[in-house]
Amino acid sequence: MKKQARAYRMAIDGMTCSHCEETVERALRAQGAQGVRADWRHGEVTFTLVDGVDLSTLRSAVRATGYRPGEVTEQPSPERAPITFSSSEADTDLVIIGGGSAAFSAAITATELGARVIMIEEGTIGGTCVNVGCVPSKFLLRAAEVYHEAGHHGYAGVQTAALGVELDRLVAQKRELSGELRREKYEELIEYYGWELIRGRARFIGPDAVAVGDRVVRARAFLIATGARPTVPAIPGLEEAGYLTSTSAMELDRPPSSLGVIGAGYVALELGQVVRSLGSEVTLVQRRPRLLPDYEPEVAEAMGAALGRLGTTVLTGSRVLRVERTRQGRRLVVLRDGREEMLEVEQILVAAGRRPNTEGLDLERAGVAVDERGVPVLDEALRTTNPRVWVAGDVTLAPQFVYVAAYQGRLAARNAVLDLEEPADLSAVPGVIFTDPQVATVGLTRAEAGRQGYRVESAFVPAQAIARARVDLAPEGGVVMVTDGESGRVLGVQAIGRHAGEMIYAATLAVKHRLTAGDLVESFAPYLTMAEGLRLAALAFERDVAKLSCCA
Repeated sequence: MKKQARAYRMAIDGMTCSHCEETVERALRAQGAQGVRADWRHGEVTFTLVDGVDLSTLRSAVRATGYRPGEVTEQPSPERAPITFSSSEADTDLVIIGGGSAAFSAAITATELGARVIMIEEGTIGGTCVNVGCVPSKFLLRAAEVYHEAGHHGYAGVQTAALGVELDRLVAQKRELSGELRREKYEELIEYYGWELIRGRARFIGPDAVAVGDRVVRARAFLIATGARPTVPAIPGLEEAGYLTSTSAMELDRPPSSLGVIGAGYVALELGQVVRSLGSEVTLVQRRPRLLPDYEPEVAEAMGAALGRLGTTVLTGSRVLRVERTRQGRRLVVLRDGREEMLEVEQILVAAGRRPNTEGLDLERAGVAVDERGVPVLDEALRTTNPRVWVAGDVTLAPQFVYVAAYQGRLAARNAVLDLEEPADLSAVPGVIFTDPQVATVGLTRAEAGRQGYRVESAFVPAQAIARARVDLAPEGGVVMVTDGESGRVLGVQAIGRHAGEMIYAATLAVKHRLTAGDLVESFAPYLTMAEGLRLAALAFERDVAKLSCCA
């Protein structure tokens, strides 16, 4: 039986500020409430509940925060009964255009709320992450790390050798893994949850209808989750010379002798490291004057040093003027320090950002406005200029992470099905660059915190002070922590080092739940983990951590 959702309003006594609102909202969400919005001025909180969540549990959760719950009243809600429409109004409740992470997250959420869902996908089910993004790239990164470590591990008395790579076999194994996960995490779920899948290209024919071939589908609500693709800059000669994107680079059957990379973001760094670790000469060309310019200086400097040790060349402050095809491959004409330089490579990888997949949707017929990049104009609740249409995932050009796409899909589905206006909150989104060393971030940098008016304090603990880094023979990098000087609240964390990505979730919880550096100091951190670096960074505000015994 489909679960139903009902809307409620609870009176609450004792809230006096926005922090009180956040505390109450967090407590109710932890108990299963959805669409939670507290208002301290009116002394109330509104939320929706799916059948099976007990109101008394929510009262106890509010009481545990120090506030006093009052009368609870049920509110008119589109989910008091299953959502139904006459055939003259709509064929279904929610049409989802796309078949990736945002789309599946939305479909699961909507069907669990009792909505009828139709998904339309013209390409491969699963979207970017499982097919051409997260899964295959991290598989190849790990394989390249294993190969490189076999010849460069640094442990005395341990004899290994990097004997060679058969890239075609590795790529075949990558495809097999992606196929398994696509079936398990996507294709098999359609029948399990029971929504309809239409194969083909969707285009709007009006504000409340789409066409797929000859079939017309009318719906109460629509979700655009069509993803994004690599941006290809308009460089003279690039198209004629030929180039790789993040997708085609992971399908090579042999490493190129040399690779020129246009861009130096996370895609460029990760795929550049794969190719370099397999023996290719790699050069990154970046227009901005500093590597990782939006990251903390300690992180950027450590990454630059790591690339140098690996033998990767980075040309910062440089611009590709044109590309030429040669007998040996390609020639990039690069403007650097006011002079033209020639870079001869076998292959070119374009890693210069992403653009939304909105062409061909006929959004103007739906009354959906787009900006100059082609991104649908949307409000904080992910609703477009057509009140029937929502947007989620990479097509929004929000942080291009699968977990952000899934979060937006869930949120958009709840807002669409339950007629809510819950805003998206991306204030504590972690990010990881899966190079070796890894770069992991969450929250605000020093500069961002300063611009937002905080009295910024920060601390840096070098990896040399983290025991895990020492035993890994990887003592470069470290952890930067940014706090509010008045409250001590953790505003942001950036780390670079082996396993840095494994500790950033703890930092995400600290930022999201407004923990202080003192809270982290007084928490246990397991010894010989990279996560201990988080506690050490919190300690570094008050003392020299190099002068402490283990775990002191």
